[in-house]
Formats: sequence, C-alpha cells, structure tokens
Amino acid sequence: MKRLAILGASGHGKVVAETASLCGWQHILFFDDAWPSLQSNGLWPVIGDTRALLEQLHDFDGVIVGIGNNHVRLKKTRDLKALDAPLITLVHPSAYVSSTVALGAGSVIFAGAVIQIDSRVGEACVVNTRASIDHDCLLHDGSHVCPSASLAGAVTVGEASWIGIGASVIQLLNIGHNVTVGAGAVVVSDISNGQTVIGVPARPVIR
Repeated sequence: MKRLAILGASGHGKVVAETASLCGWQHILFFDDAWPSLQSNGLWPVIGDTRALLEQLHDFDGVIVGIGNNHVRLKKTRDLKALDAPLITLVHPSAYVSSTVALGAGSVIFAGAVIQIDSRVGEACVVNTRASIDHDCLLHDGSHVCPSASLAGAVTVGEASWIGIGASVIQLLNIGHNVTVGAGAVVVSDISNGQTVIGVPARPVIR
C-alpha cells in the first residue's frame, strides 16, 4: 500500500490529498503543528506534528507539503529535501501536462490545469484549478498560479510569486521574485521584484 505524508493540514492540503488519492495514493496521512488539537483534515487523519513526521520520514513512500503560503511551502520543501525525504510531484488526472514539461519535486498540478510544451515548473510550485500555462513558460521555485489564471507563451514567474485568481499575463514578460499579482489583473509589462500589482492594466500598489 502506497503511503503518503502531507505536511500542513490546511484547506490547500485537502485539495492536495484528494489529488493524491486520484493519483493512486492509498494511505494518506497529515502532519501539522496544530496536532493534537487538530485530529483530522477532511477525510484524512492528522497523526502528528512536524517533529513526528521527521522521526518517521522514511516510513513513507512519498512526502509533500500541503501549505498554501509560498514562502512557508518552499522553505519546508527545501528542509525536507535536505533530509533526503521522498518528495513527490502530483498531477491531477484531469490536468493536461505536455510530455516535454519539466516538473520540480514538491509541486502540484490541480484539476483542469494546462501546461503546454517546453514549459518548466520549479520545486514546491502550485498550478491551481483550471490555470493555463502556455509554451516555454518558466515558473521558479515556490510560485503559485491561482485558479483560472492564464500565462501566455514564454512568461517567467519568479521565486515565491503569486499570480492571483483569474489574472492574465501577456507573452514574453518577466515577473520578478516575491511578486503578487492581484485577482483579475491583466499584466502587460514586466514586474520588478517584490511588487504588488492590481487592475487592468496591472499597476503597482502605492504604499
């Protein structure tokens, strides 16, 4: 029986677990630092905290981080990788991922997502429900393309950046590291590191 450990019993984690179940993982267990107060996450039990997971890390056939926050997910994935954890990648059965796409460890591709030819997805990334990634895109580690967001061809998304629900990015653009693109925004120019942009067309938020 294939055993999977998910670190982080969040709402995002539940979607990871359901995707894993559809991918054939038969025994799915959560670990979360809210344990023992938190005993379950949807259909799946929470059986310990981070320390407990590390103590039994190699008793599992696979491990993945189910935390929505980009920076936390990326850090914990890198910590697990340094311990030689059996990190996995999950692709929902209804997603389309070209055979030429490279997927990094700890990344998840959710229902209805599309990733086209010669794109690359780094480690600990999320390509969420019905997101569309066109040809030759590059998603750096820890980035998240939210539900129904669309990237045209040859877009680069920096480390730990967040492309909000329903956002659109035209072709050939570079989105820097630690960027937040607001829901429904239309990005028509490059975005520098650390910026938050909103609107149509997307403009930086003045702080």
